[in-house]
Amino acid sequence: MKAKKLPSGNWRVQIMIDGKRVSVTAPTEDEAVYEAIMLKTGKKEAKNTSPTIGKCIDDYIASKRNILSPTTVDGYERCKKNNLAELCNICISDITQLDIQKHINKLALTKSPKTISNAHGLLVAVLNVYRPEFQVKTTLPKQQKKIKHLPDVRQVFKAIKGSEIELPCLLAMWCSLRMSEVRGVKKSDIKGDCLTVHSTIVTVNGKHIEKNTTKTIESTRELRLPKYILDLISALPQDQEYITILTGQAISKRLNKLLANNGIEGLSFHGLRHMNASIMVALGIPDKYAMERGGWSTDHVMKSVYQHTFSKEREAVDDKIDDFFNSIIETL
Repeated sequence: MKAKKLPSGNWRVQIMIDGKRVSVTAPTEDEAVYEAIMLKTGKKEAKNTSPTIGKCIDDYIASKRNILSPTTVDGYERCKKNNLAELCNICISDITQLDIQKHINKLALTKSPKTISNAHGLLVAVLNVYRPEFQVKTTLPKQQKKIKHLPDVRQVFKAIKGSEIELPCLLAMWCSLRMSEVRGVKKSDIKGDCLTVHSTIVTVNGKHIEKNTTKTIESTRELRLPKYILDLISALPQDQEYITILTGQAISKRLNKLLANNGIEGLSFHGLRHMNASIMVALGIPDKYAMERGGWSTDHVMKSVYQHTFSKEREAVDDKIDDFFNSIIETL
């Protein structure tokens, strides 16, 4: 009879009683084995000592808290509350594939395929730790292709020009920075006309958390800043180290108001980054340079795109994109 140490620090022994799998957990290995033997030999009444799905999710999150980003941990906790609550009171040893499939079917009535996939992924990750023998085979709703209609770049540029969020928005639309990256940029990150993107600021439960890391390895990158953006940075108060002191929520609210006042609908701050991607496609920028500028990564990119990036060719890419935006500025 073998005990296994769980991420929570407890020990677990799994045994079969009357054809039913029973899990026994205890603070120490010896206690877990002893309790299992007592149950197996009938010297102690068999009862379900298996932890609930909710308890296992909590333990799983706790075991990853110092490894995963605060936003990922927060996402797991919200996922448990909003999408897995109906399963949380079921003992992990009792849950069946049918239980999971029924729950997924119910979620599909109100939740998006992406939300369901994320919830199912968390559940499977927990089951892999606490019930590794359980092979989950769930049918998930298929992802639906969404056609995004982006507004004209000139309209957006005109709407934000001269506003207090022009600089944050241009860093997204022109240089393809994420909101967390924009908030993390400091003047000291700029040497000459080169910006090193290497830190982020995110807000979790009302707390602003600064990290000296980016979303992915590829997100840590260097970008050549155009003169127009450098001039905006130079115009900031001398004692202001960060290029924006606004929260992500404040930037988004101001952007939404400016866009609405200019008759532009359906564009979020992250949509500015989508605009940057579409601009690079329209300009014929090769994928590997587009991926490098934006800090995107996929399996295909990791295997074949990031192998060679030549500085002269990269400068030509930057020139092409800067020329596009500079031509817009001249017409405003």
